[in-house]
Amino acid sequence: MKAFVIRNQGKGIEAWKLVERPDPKPGPGEVLVRVRAASLNYRDLMIASGVYGGPLKDDLVPLADGAGEVAALGDGVTRWKIGDRVAGAYFPTWQGGPMRPEYFERQVGARVTDGWLAESIVLPESGLVRLPDYLSFEEAATLPCAAVTAWVSLFEAAVRPKLGSTIVVLGTGGVSLFAAQLALAEGLRVIATTSSNDKAEKLRKLGVRDIINYRETPEWHEEVLRLTGGEGADHILEVGGAGTLPRSLQAVRFAGTVTLLGFLTGTDLKVDPLPVLFRASRLEGVVVGSVQSFEAMNRGLEATKIRPVVDEVFPFERATEALAKMKAATHFGKIVVRVA
Repeated sequence: MKAFVIRNQGKGIEAWKLVERPDPKPGPGEVLVRVRAASLNYRDLMIASGVYGGPLKDDLVPLADGAGEVAALGDGVTRWKIGDRVAGAYFPTWQGGPMRPEYFERQVGARVTDGWLAESIVLPESGLVRLPDYLSFEEAATLPCAAVTAWVSLFEAAVRPKLGSTIVVLGTGGVSLFAAQLALAEGLRVIATTSSNDKAEKLRKLGVRDIINYRETPEWHEEVLRLTGGEGADHILEVGGAGTLPRSLQAVRFAGTVTLLGFLTGTDLKVDPLPVLFRASRLEGVVVGSVQSFEAMNRGLEATKIRPVVDEVFPFERATEALAKMKAATHFGKIVVRVA
């Protein structure tokens, strides 16, 4: 089969190499999936650039997110049949409950577990979920990381937002856009930040009414406070890290929640604890979610018929161009590779 593998980690886009590999075969309790589409996350750029923690096995296949059709079953598999449309969980061994270190070590497309940027992939039967019927493979391939992260952050949080609550999403990457769509479908108010008027117009088409251009308004937390009558937002989904977390902590209301999801602007940060203490707010970390969370989210998608925002779909042979677009950070929504 054809697959992209990571060689010369640290070379960025040049780290991905297209190779021929033996066709994988499912073992007991495993499923062989014919990959139809895969999507990128910022993590994949970090791995290729050599700045994601932990060693990689030789010739690791990248990408945590993908969707396809069940092509073969290992001994003992009872949950799936040939032809089923499935996606893979980001952490295929995390069925439910709290995160544990052993789940993290088995994340797909990193460390020791091959990912979706290949014509076929083998995963445990319990690490797959059924696709919502109304989604294409390209749309469904965007779900495992960004959509599940947004779902868990909002609806499995320590304090779930109530009808009318104000949610702030930062930027227009996959997690933020999924969060905005899910929140709007739940009747929540969404405030979004973005870097350009063009992206602001696309946010309006999704139904977001309150938008802050953070290039024009670098002290965007002050605008959040103004838009909320000085109260602050109930819940902020923080994807920036060092460059944005201090402002998020100032923009959240008393007893509100800031959920830390990423570090797109870096990790070199000393957090001032005073805003957390004096506002009695919560700072939570979310790292995607379990298989059960994925299944719960899919039920929510079936009910709302939300369609993922796909920026561009690249053919398999041009997958490195998809990674280059991720690096350029010009995308609005998810970047997808059509495999077959």
